Amino acid sequence: MIIVLAFVLISVIFPDSVAEIVGNIQDAVIGTFSWYYLLLVSVFVVFAIWIGVSHFGDIKLGPDDEGPEFGLGSWFAMLFAAGMGIGLVFWGVAEPLNHFAGIPNRATGIEEGTEAGAHDSILQTILHWGLHPWAIYVVVGVAIAYAIHRKKRPVSIRWALEGVLGRKVNGWIGDVIDVAAICGTLFGVATSLGLGVMQVAAGLSFIDVIEEPNNLTYVVLIGAITTAAVISVVTGLKKGIKYISNINLGLAAALLLFVLIAGPTLFIFRDAVQSLGDYLQNILQMSVNTTAYSGEDGTAWQGWWTTYYWAWWISWAPFVGVFIARISRGRTVRQFVAGVLLVPTVVAILWFCAMGGTALYRELWGQGGLIGVGEDGAATVDTNTSLFAMLEGLPGGSVVIVGAIILIVLFFVTSSDSGSLVVDMLSSGGDPNPPVWSRVFWGVAEGAVAIALLLPGDGGALDTLKLVAILIALPFSVVMIGMCVSIWREFSAERRAALRAQRRMQREELTEHVTSNLVDAGVVEDPEDGTDDKVKA
Repeated sequence: MIIVLAFVLISVIFPDSVAEIVGNIQDAVIGTFSWYYLLLVSVFVVFAIWIGVSHFGDIKLGPDDEGPEFGLGSWFAMLFAAGMGIGLVFWGVAEPLNHFAGIPNRATGIEEGTEAGAHDSILQTILHWGLHPWAIYVVVGVAIAYAIHRKKRPVSIRWALEGVLGRKVNGWIGDVIDVAAICGTLFGVATSLGLGVMQVAAGLSFIDVIEEPNNLTYVVLIGAITTAAVISVVTGLKKGIKYISNINLGLAAALLLFVLIAGPTLFIFRDAVQSLGDYLQNILQMSVNTTAYSGEDGTAWQGWWTTYYWAWWISWAPFVGVFIARISRGRTVRQFVAGVLLVPTVVAILWFCAMGGTALYRELWGQGGLIGVGEDGAATVDTNTSLFAMLEGLPGGSVVIVGAIILIVLFFVTSSDSGSLVVDMLSSGGDPNPPVWSRVFWGVAEGAVAIALLLPGDGGALDTLKLVAILIALPFSVVMIGMCVSIWREFSAERRAALRAQRRMQREELTEHVTSNLVDAGVVEDPEDGTDDKVKA
């Protein structure tokens, strides 16, 4: 908490200087390590699929005789809401429009105003929200779930590296890893909360509930969301968080169904099938497209999109990984990989083809208006209101906008309460059911940090915190490599132990069978314990 408060105070007192320093570091990291991020995350995809389809997939994340702690529906709702549910709502319309408008530039060659450009915009968006981010969560989630459910370790990042570090996880190295995870999670959730209320406020302004949003609006919204999140996290994982996640999933499904019916239905389904095929066909090429031949434009584009996304997902991996590990007790590795990797990817494809596809359809063959023109003549997209503008153009969409705002608020409540629970578990020594007072403390801390950094100026301090959260991704990517090695070692050792146990059981069964036959044939007398030297011989 001292580290968090110190950074918040410095960012508020010296916002411009801190922003410049952090921005320069961020540019250097993106410019130097973009190739590393793209290659590493692609390796994570291969690794996640491998542990799912190999013989390691039979390993249960918990005792062998125990079933899943949560039903399939609730489990999926919670992992989806914590993983990126709010991101899909926020970027469902905005990101395809940004790619189609060439923001910040056309380093990837997406053509403006053409059918091919619209399709490429959807494909690029699916890449950012498909297999790759969820593979990051699989690596961290499996490593932690195996440690806490199979080996009965505390809920902590450090224990996911036991296969590499051994007893050193209890030393200063483990402390540094957990402290960084706590700070990164708190920064990430606070940033998301601060940026999210700006979209909620823009939505309320869009439907004329409020006038121009101001600081008081942001404080009230953050206070309301934080209060709801604290109540949810206090009631516990099996009540508040579970119920709100189920409501989120239901509302998101209702919004998706509305767009499917009120929007260009046939086009959406055709686009979804075509995009799925093209995504699978081109995933390798897109995964390692470093825009090397686009010069500075390519570097700027990576920092705006793919490399930025990969770093953001990695920085969120401690939070999401711990949370989905906590809710995955009793599932096999194969079930975990299939549920975390494949199902959300299919949902993301359908979501973006419905939301983004409807917006692009409007730009190509409808009334347009979702892409504007700035004072310098460059294309612009209002990220905060693009979803609401798209919905307004559909029959009955004005009413649905209210439901979309409620959905956004509830998704942020879910992110905040699950983030508070994760931070509390890590800071409580890995206790899966930490004290109520500390849950309240961390929940309030997230809201307070968001308010403190959002109020000065135009929220520049909040953007600085966002960059800091992403910078944590670089050292944590090394931790994730260690997790992959640890998973391989731990799983290999378990499979060898299981094979030895199987062979020992087969030998015992064979000995018993031979003994019975020898006794029946009168070759030997019936031994009292069936294991004397003569029978064994």
